[in-house]
Amino acid sequence: MGFRKKSNKNPPVLSHEFIIQNHADIVSCVAMVFLLGLMFEVTAKVAVLFVTVQYNVTITTNEGPEEITMNYFQHGVKDLATAFFYMLVAIIMHAVIQEYVLDKINRKMHLSKTKHSKFNESGQLSAFYLFSCIWGMSLLMSENLLSQPVLLWEGYPHTLMSFQMKFFYICQLGYWLHALPELYFQKIKKEEIPHQLIYISLYLIHITGAYLLNLNRLGLVLMVLHYFIELLFHISRLLYFSNENRQTGFTIWAVLFVLGRLLTLSLSVLTVGFGLAGAENQGLDLASGNFNVFFVRITVLAVICITQVYMMRKFISFQLRRWREHAQTQTVKRKSAPAKSKSRKANGVNGSLTANGADSPRAKKEKSS
Repeated sequence: MGFRKKSNKNPPVLSHEFIIQNHADIVSCVAMVFLLGLMFEVTAKVAVLFVTVQYNVTITTNEGPEEITMNYFQHGVKDLATAFFYMLVAIIMHAVIQEYVLDKINRKMHLSKTKHSKFNESGQLSAFYLFSCIWGMSLLMSENLLSQPVLLWEGYPHTLMSFQMKFFYICQLGYWLHALPELYFQKIKKEEIPHQLIYISLYLIHITGAYLLNLNRLGLVLMVLHYFIELLFHISRLLYFSNENRQTGFTIWAVLFVLGRLLTLSLSVLTVGFGLAGAENQGLDLASGNFNVFFVRITVLAVICITQVYMMRKFISFQLRRWREHAQTQTVKRKSAPAKSKSRKANGVNGSLTANGADSPRAKKEKSS
């Protein structure tokens, strides 16, 4: 996140500075247009596409004397409109957290520009990861994925989703789509934009791939696992900014990060490489949403493996840089320690001479006489 300076001057209307300063109000007005559209019959059909979850499927089952009606959801092109609306909601929530929480904390901590930017980034992502982890864990328990891991591949393709599952994916897409205009709103430095674009694109590719290929159950498990590890990292960074001696969290995060990469690869290979490969429902059928063919499975595993290797490479370079900086700091301390001891010894000798009267006025008179 960039460091924003608030000025008392009113910038020209529709200028870049005007849009950046008032982007939350502008986006709120756009979102309000869609909500107001629900109130009128003429515009309600269009507004519903943006606000509510689409592709509802009702299934009636006969269990005993009573009929039970279950509502499920599928994915389709109209989900782009829904994801766009919740992207606007994410922008508004981003501005609310920034103004009413992070900015107030920053004023008390008096951080530098670099730390200010990282503090804002960690604060925003911590709130998102915490919310997503709690929501994702509730879904894992409701879908019985923790007690029955075989459900990750049994019954594929998983074209029917519960409302909570589909809404979770819509909100995830909306959040990571909102990160793209935030690069402009937060005045991200040009040299940081390529890294941020890669970071955001990886999230969008993996979430969208799991959503469209009907691997939503596997995607949910991997997202919760990854989000929990990232949550620990950003909380550790927030604690480090408050007190630089608090670095225990980074050590725990480093261990969990490596374990998380191994667990991600293991679950992916188990589900895609073994579970789906041994399933009876083989073949490519776009109408039924079945993508269980060798080429798709290899592509999914290749993308996941390449991403994990990329993340491990970034992790190793990050750890090497930290160790190098720590070694340089220790070297500087060792060099400064002898210099301080020499100065203390010199001051001690001068003090002893003065105490013995070597430089006193009486001694000088005796020498002159």
